Amino acid sequence: MTDVVVIGAGQAGLSASYFLRRRGVDHVVLDANDAPGGAWLHRWPSLRMRTVHGIHELPGMPFEQPDPDEPANEAIPSYFARYEQLFDLPVIRPVNVTQVVDDGPLLRVETTDGAWTARGLVNATGTWRRPFWPHYPGQETFRGRQLHTADYRGPAEFAGKRVVVVGGGASATQLLMELAPAAAETRWVTRHEPVWREGPFTEEYGRWVVGMVEERVRRGLAPRSVVSVTGLPLTDQARAAIAAGVLHRRPMFDRITPAGVEWASGERFDADVILWATGFRHDLDHLAPLHLRSAGGGVLVDGTRVVADPRIHLVGYGPSASTIGANRAGRSAVRELVRYLDSLKVAS
Repeated sequence: MTDVVVIGAGQAGLSASYFLRRRGVDHVVLDANDAPGGAWLHRWPSLRMRTVHGIHELPGMPFEQPDPDEPANEAIPSYFARYEQLFDLPVIRPVNVTQVVDDGPLLRVETTDGAWTARGLVNATGTWRRPFWPHYPGQETFRGRQLHTADYRGPAEFAGKRVVVVGGGASATQLLMELAPAAAETRWVTRHEPVWREGPFTEEYGRWVVGMVEERVRRGLAPRSVVSVTGLPLTDQARAAIAAGVLHRRPMFDRITPAGVEWASGERFDADVILWATGFRHDLDHLAPLHLRSAGGGVLVDGTRVVADPRIHLVGYGPSASTIGANRAGRSAVRELVRYLDSLKVAS
């Protein structure tokens, strides 16, 4: 029995644990990974810190900028590990949460390593374990290789290959620019025309972006990706790739054939590989027994608090699905949970 269970030890989970520790709340952090680092442990090895789009430091500990050539899947997990140790956060791993069920006034968190009961829950499971694979006619007939961003390990495996990259987000453009020099030929396809954004990402613009994402979440709709609001950053590298024809967007194909992809017009592209850079969905299946999803497909939240169950807070969800948003969400969730726990003491 504990006051609060935090599920996940990524940026949002560690932020929540930090604020729970500061408020003296008895809690435990259950993490499915074998080591600190959250989703950063699983980023492709060729992702270097120079191409990471901003890391906001965790509360109470500066993030000293590493060498730009250091792999992101080493630099950031190392920072998370030092953070856990510095603040003596109660992280237990590897523990995989299988389901959370209502147990009267308490919540029972069932895992691969036993069960915990708690008065409150902070869910910080992110999206990495839920890669989204869209389906297109003929997909099962393709004779080449299909992989998702989550499976990408570097450009060498695409050497001499004809590659289709599917997706309109930052990962799609990053991976396309990285693998194109090694590939024999590439095609970039997206459902919507990409929108390129110039200029700095100011604090005022950031608030507007958060507000746009939050508006959907407040209506109980599934969150949209941040890039669907912000557009793609028009960096010098992106400009060069556009000029070279690498970032020449084609509309989404209509079907997949054994040899490649085909459009309704009859245009075809023979391919060896289809790389689905189609994003991720929030990892919330373990909360299914609580029936939190609304008719719109999302979970209706007020800030971080689940409207249907004040014991539960989602951090790293919707508007807080960013490094800076995760920190703020952790603080906000703990503030509300402390009020909730205090109300239980008064009621008893």
